[in-house]
Amino acid sequence: MADYTTIRTAGAGVRAAQIDEGLRAHMNKVYGLMSVGMVLTGGVAWAVGTNETMLAAIFGTPLKWVVMFAPLIMVFAFSAMINRLSAAAAQLFFYTFAALMGLSISFIFAVYTGVSIAQTFFATAIAFASLSLYGYTTKRDLSGMGTFLMMGLIGLIVASIVNIFMASSALQFAISVIGILIFAGLTAYDTQSIKNEYIEHAAAMDQEWLGKSAIMGALRLYLDFINMFMFLLQFMGNRE
Repeated sequence: MADYTTIRTAGAGVRAAQIDEGLRAHMNKVYGLMSVGMVLTGGVAWAVGTNETMLAAIFGTPLKWVVMFAPLIMVFAFSAMINRLSAAAAQLFFYTFAALMGLSISFIFAVYTGVSIAQTFFATAIAFASLSLYGYTTKRDLSGMGTFLMMGLIGLIVASIVNIFMASSALQFAISVIGILIFAGLTAYDTQSIKNEYIEHAAAMDQEWLGKSAIMGALRLYLDFINMFMFLLQFMGNRE
């Protein structure tokens, strides 16, 4: 007859295997949702950015301010409303946000060449995949980076808004460099955070919570990717 310790150890092993399997499924869902969001963003950006009439109607009028700031407002609204939304509603909100983000960055197709946009996208994808893999596999606790990165992000947002009116090339250069570093760090930090949050709540296995958690995780990584892409584009993009 096996003793209690052997049974407990075996049970813990089975439980750990179940958590690992669930974690892989959860992360696959996070990356899947993020990928769909990226496809929506890219499709809308290309459709609008290659249509001169639509570009003029949006960015040649005061409507451009609505398009520019709406995604930021939606992010804050989503964070405040997530607990009251169902998983299905949260997913629809995320996809709507991704489409609106595509609208807000559609101007890049009028400013940069298609080849340089594609090159920057693939460079961002490689960097993002490497950083996210590091965040997922590293044994180092990255939680200490959180406060520093959040403070840097707030400062970056404020500086970006100020530079809309100042139009300083020197400030824009500094914002771009700092932005790349911040979102590179956030990619690794957010990946580890999403992983740890799942492990902490794995015992409950609340499907509604897991669904909304995957959507929030997808949003966080989506924002890391799209912002890193936009900042890199300012260095790698060839202007029309």
